[in-house]
Amino acid sequence: MNILNIEHVSKIFGDKKIFDDVSYGIQEGDKIGIIGLNGTGKTTMLNIIAGLEEPDEGQIIQQNGIRLAYLSQNPEFPADATVLSYVLDDIDPFDWTAQSEAKSALNQLGITDHDQPVEHLSGGQRKKVALAKVLTGSFDILLLDEPTNHLDSEMLTWLEEYLNRYKGVVIMVTHDRYFLDKVTNKILEISHGKLYSYEANYSKFLEMKAQREEMELASERKRQSVLRMELEWAKRGCRARSTKQRARLERLEALKAGKPPVVEQTLELDSVETRMGKKTVELHQITKSYGDRTLIRDFDYIVLRNQRLGFVGPNGCGKSTILKMIAGLVEPDQGQVEIGETVKIGYFAQEIPDMNTDRRVIDYIKDIAEYVPTRDGRITASQMLERFLFTPDMQYAPVSKLSGGEQKRLYLLSVLIAAPNCLILDEISNDMDIPTLTILEDYLNSFSGIVITVSHDRYFLDNVVDRIFELDGQGNLQQYEGGYTDYIEARKTRQVLQNTDTVEPKKEKKENTGKDWKQNRPVKLKFSYKEQKEYETIDEDIAKLEQKIENLDREMLANATNSLKLSQLSEEKEAAEQELEEKMDRWVYLNDLAEKIDAQKK
Repeated sequence: MNILNIEHVSKIFGDKKIFDDVSYGIQEGDKIGIIGLNGTGKTTMLNIIAGLEEPDEGQIIQQNGIRLAYLSQNPEFPADATVLSYVLDDIDPFDWTAQSEAKSALNQLGITDHDQPVEHLSGGQRKKVALAKVLTGSFDILLLDEPTNHLDSEMLTWLEEYLNRYKGVVIMVTHDRYFLDKVTNKILEISHGKLYSYEANYSKFLEMKAQREEMELASERKRQSVLRMELEWAKRGCRARSTKQRARLERLEALKAGKPPVVEQTLELDSVETRMGKKTVELHQITKSYGDRTLIRDFDYIVLRNQRLGFVGPNGCGKSTILKMIAGLVEPDQGQVEIGETVKIGYFAQEIPDMNTDRRVIDYIKDIAEYVPTRDGRITASQMLERFLFTPDMQYAPVSKLSGGEQKRLYLLSVLIAAPNCLILDEISNDMDIPTLTILEDYLNSFSGIVITVSHDRYFLDNVVDRIFELDGQGNLQQYEGGYTDYIEARKTRQVLQNTDTVEPKKEKKENTGKDWKQNRPVKLKFSYKEQKEYETIDEDIAKLEQKIENLDREMLANATNSLKLSQLSEEKEAAEQELEEKMDRWVYLNDLAEKIDAQKK
């Protein structure tokens, strides 16, 4: 049964049409994820449903008596509110069950001091307090804008289970693809002012979207084919004397007026890294404390060239502190951080640095570089902005006109155009749209340099990192091989072994000093998450490269007298051959590992 209807809604900001006559019916039990590029209107849709913004045309109709709660990206709080007074504000003071649930939700989200003033909390803590209020009130519809930001893995698991048990409607915007997979039963995609609905979670949505786009392209090919035939007929001088001929001419006009499917613009990540020498990033017995709490104790590690490291752990355990020490923003209390002379660090902070929002977008980038080196040559700052989906109109608008996600994309560009060879990324996936994240992951996998990241995005960690360090907030670090899925499996195994040690007290237990891991130990005889994906596609990748080289050979023969073109093709062929050689080496390694794994099973 429909409990809320979006009816013929249109919305324009300036000259940009956000929604173009969109309609959608929301049913009881719907768990909806809203997807789209930053700036396409995801938050605007939530605001319109919540009644915080009015559509230019159309209306929102909801059942009488429906109670709706909205978690915004930046919630506001009354002055002098404490954590508990804010969360319990709408709860019956005699409803002891609801009060108990509210306190439990706060504890689950890591907010244990319920009497502290909200104004003393960090931005992430405030978001958690607002989330607790939304979840424990008596509401029929929950509107959640980026509810997964600032949540660690245990909090995310708790929230997934909570929303799966929740009987009402959930409509959310989130970049967390695993979260979408586990919670949603419908996806709403916003693209070029239109709404596309899919009865699916995120994984199924990807399949259904590909099918929809293929059908649209097939329809367009058919339209163009029929249009060519009708134009030929019209060119032969046929007159509209009969009813049939008039109808055919009318069909021709209709075909000419038809619009091809809009091709989704995608971000183009391309930059040249600075060459790195032998010495990389070295951490020598670093220790860092705040007050009487030691976050990192005697951490000793040398980062390998082209390594991808991820740091995980509960909020406040020191993950961002490690990144800041590597970036030179925070000094260790003991030990030292040594950075190689050729290492050029690009640091992406969790919070966007203060921007002069009155400044034009293009001037913000030109302050860093007028021209940007890429793999295909040097391009202007304006051209690079276009690759990052900033249209000419957006480039000459003030930064204040950009959405939060668009400002984050602009900040990412400012980091990449400086040509770093060591990327330090602190929660880069927060407020980043899914299409951009997907392209960023592909870029990082081909990035010739070091990547060190802190992220709560499990999907991102699976796709990017090959080693994970877990911090416990007491100064100890534990090393795990592979991505997030590998880490979770290894962690479960480790906990089982620890429980076995507890049952057998005769065995001596080594004191956990935070150094019970071996640096750069060999990979276990099993595929990591990323290796499994690579193993499944590497044959096809090699075949494509071989075909590309054959095609280039043919082009070189055809352009034997064109020295400029021949030089360009020769460079392309050399790069393709180098890539093929690397793929072949990788194929040998993966197949050798697969054989060893099979032998181990036997």
